Amino acid sequence: MFADVLNSVNAGRVVWKRHALERMMERRISRIEVKQVILLGNIIEYYPDDYPIPNLILATLQPEPLHVVVAYDSISQQCHVITAYRPDLIYFEADLITRRLV
Repeated sequence: MFADVLNSVNAGRVVWKRHALERMMERRISRIEVKQVILLGNIIEYYPDDYPIPNLILATLQPEPLHVVVAYDSISQQCHVITAYRPDLIYFEADLITRRLV
């Protein structure tokens, strides 16, 4: 599935959800940053049972920590960007990858 996400982003088949764009603007996160996380980041969580399509969270810690939630629609062959955020220590351990039990 992750190869499909990469292929769709490289081919420009990205759906930017309204929620994602609103949060990205609030958080001063650019589309370029989001695409870099998708293309270069690591999967830190995967939710295969999410409805209507599975979600995964990708993270990069360089140059600045950033998490991006995406979903891949195999029917339309599009990557949906759900949201993007900078992780903080309230919800994540010091590695900014491991979730805290809150």
